[in-house]
Amino acid sequence: MKTFILTRKNMADLLLSLSGMNSRSPIKVLQDSWTDLHKEKDLPPIIQKLLKPAKGETGFSLNEIVSLGNLIEFTNFPQSTVQNWVKRDVKGLIGSPQLGKKYTIEQAAMLFIVEDLKATLDFESIRKILTLVFNNIEDRTDDIVNPTDLYLAYATVFDQIHHQTLPSIKKADGSVNEHIDGFIKEECKTMLSTFDGIKEENLNIVLNVLIVSVLTVQAGFYQAATKKYVTDALS
Repeated sequence: MKTFILTRKNMADLLLSLSGMNSRSPIKVLQDSWTDLHKEKDLPPIIQKLLKPAKGETGFSLNEIVSLGNLIEFTNFPQSTVQNWVKRDVKGLIGSPQLGKKYTIEQAAMLFIVEDLKATLDFESIRKILTLVFNNIEDRTDDIVNPTDLYLAYATVFDQIHHQTLPSIKKADGSVNEHIDGFIKEECKTMLSTFDGIKEENLNIVLNVLIVSVLTVQAGFYQAATKKYVTDALS
């Protein structure tokens, strides 16, 4: 049986579905993203657990967030590393579990975002970048954007690069990298309209955070590809 892997957009759609912010049910999101999925028993244990009816708001233990994170393509989510993040490195961003002993969907999305940004940024830079759009960790209503919405937005742009056919390059001028860079910027600008209630003065902030996020995921993809070729060369 094939390894069960989700794209970032798949994961973002799943998180939004679990929070009731997606018109599709969680199982429908998974069926749409995993064409070989026929029965729920084919799903990883963490996904099977999440699909069971829950009382109240969906929450995750740190172990569950790690299990979910390791289903995302080009992602390395060690348990010990994530524990260090929430205890020290990004404690001021993530905060304590807000659902008893469990983390919220937004906190899980934040950890997935941190994992992506780690491809190119140090923790000091990550904290500075994310505090531009996320404010009081105990109150998500004062954020410029919701963490899950931000995750979906840059995941959607990366999906356009990595899983869709790029529009043909009509102009002969400029390198391939320049065209990809331009494509990313234009797609990120388009994604701004998907956010609700962003003030005019904050649009450029959100745009730059989106671009940074997409580029770091792209860098993570190249790192994963490089490691594969190194392994092939040494085998």
